[in-house]
Amino acid sequence: MSMKKRVLITGAAGFLGSHLCDRFIQEGYSVIGMDNLITGDLKNLEHLFPHPDFEFYHHDVTKYIHISGRLDYILHFASPASPIDYMRIPIQTLKVGAMGTHNCLGLAKAKGARILVASTSEVYGDPLVHPQSEEYWGNVNPVGPRGVYDEAKRYLESITMAYHSFHKVDTRIVRIFNTYGPRMRLNDGRALPTFIGQALRGENITVFGDGSQTRSFCYVSDLVEGIYRLLLSDYVYPINIGNPDEITLKDFAEEILKLTGNTVKIVFKPLPPEDPKQRKPDITKARTILNWEPTVSRAEGLRKTYEYFKSLPPEEWYKQPKEFQSRQE
Repeated sequence: MSMKKRVLITGAAGFLGSHLCDRFIQEGYSVIGMDNLITGDLKNLEHLFPHPDFEFYHHDVTKYIHISGRLDYILHFASPASPIDYMRIPIQTLKVGAMGTHNCLGLAKAKGARILVASTSEVYGDPLVHPQSEEYWGNVNPVGPRGVYDEAKRYLESITMAYHSFHKVDTRIVRIFNTYGPRMRLNDGRALPTFIGQALRGENITVFGDGSQTRSFCYVSDLVEGIYRLLLSDYVYPINIGNPDEITLKDFAEEILKLTGNTVKIVFKPLPPEDPKQRKPDITKARTILNWEPTVSRAEGLRKTYEYFKSLPPEEWYKQPKEFQSRQE
């Protein structure tokens, strides 16, 4: 029986989950990846299958989770994360945030494991304060189109704190701001992969609204480092992990054009409902408590991400978003 620490990562076949699997394998952990593959892709994990310390469970966390043997850590990252996904599978999105989190917390309690749950900057909604610090309670419409994701994550934080205070479970909460890097899905509807995909296909780049809305993009290796530090810290309240380097979407589209050397145009389309006008993390807590801050510049991160997308077979550039059958829930 190996004495390696054992970690369960839900949402392991997703963009962030797969990078977390890599990091924990690299740090010498025994890793169990779990995913129902509704938005995740096994291609993100294939390179780990031969590894003796990696195992994969094809399982939906909204159903009872059974793991035999001891478990030291749980990272709960299962959830659709792009508006295209969560507007098409709204009920699964709510269920993975509610029942999925409940099941993971129950497992943590049973195993005496420490659990870190993935929350999001979306808990701040369309923020009325800027930048957003962890003390801000948010401005969310529970019945709006994004409510299924925002409220699922707000509930996830709430039940996690309840398990912490009532059952004394060792919990951590990370609020993740816009992240990018290799293994993102080109067609997931978010600005960065959309712009890169359009540039690769030689299409005009579409910016919603006048492009004045801002985002702050954090490179995936920086985010993973922040999550790793938070897991191993003693801090139980939510903590923002993101890059405070803010940019308008119009400027961002221009950066991508320059990077790809394409001569297509930037065209403007109407803004979708309740699209947040600004996003910028206040990372004072991450800096002081975790001694963490992002180190990868946007220029370097974009170059790596673009190289990854460019290396994909061209049929991947034309793939449409996953289709979901509406089934009885």
